Order: sequence, then C-alpha cells, then structure tokens
Amino acid sequence: MSDIKVHKYKMIFGWEGDNGIGEMLIQQILKGEKTATCAPKKEYSEEELQKTYEPVGEIVTVYDKHDKPRCNVRLKEVFETTFGNPDLRLVRGEGNGDDIRKFQEDHRFAWKEMAFDLNNETILIVELFELMTN
Repeated sequence: MSDIKVHKYKMIFGWEGDNGIGEMLIQQILKGEKTATCAPKKEYSEEELQKTYEPVGEIVTVYDKHDKPRCNVRLKEVFETTFGNPDLRLVRGEGNGDDIRKFQEDHRFAWKEMAFDLNNETILIVELFELMTN
C-alpha cells in the first residue's frame, strides 16, 4: 500500500472460526466485486456507531482477522436500511445484483455463528466503499 493519508478507522473482515468467509470477502473487495458491507445496528455501541460515520469521504484500511492490512478503500456513504427491505445499493454492493432473497440467505448463513436475531425489522448499518488502487 502506498503512503496515502488513511483515516484511523479500520474495516475488519473475518473472525476466528469464520470458515474462510473473511478471506473470501477480502478477495471480493480486491476484485472490485464487493463495494458494501453491513452489520445489525444493535451490535454497535454509541461510540462505535459514531466512529463508523466519521470517516465518510476518507480512505480507510481493510484488515483481515489477523489484523493484517490488506487494501485501502474510500468510504463513500454510511446509512441505515432494514434486513427485510434492504436498500438495493447494499444488495448490489454485496454482490447479489437485485436479488434481495439471496442477500438475506447469504447473511443468515454468514452470521449464524454470531447468533444475530435477524428479522424483517432488523436495522442494518451499511458502509458503501470503493477500492483504492495504487
């Protein structure tokens, strides 16, 4: 990665026991296929939520679960949407085209180990980004 000014905010993909999901997501980012990520709002503290909105428009580093920097992205927008009726920018950015059902199935599968209580009213925090090339 180059010497560009990067915001201190970290985007981390993966967790111990993720069965390779984190690495798969990072590879999708590196290929330009993944341009969005999300998590249930109730999983954020007030401070974490504030820090998520802070770097909009700035460059942030993507890290893997071992805290290794993998690439830089520009955080374009942060917003809320629901799991039951997700904004199509999120669905497309997650690589699901316009297929909301596929988006929901993928996230139920990926998050099953985290025991997130997902329902149609679950509010998601969405981060839209673009890969920065050196």
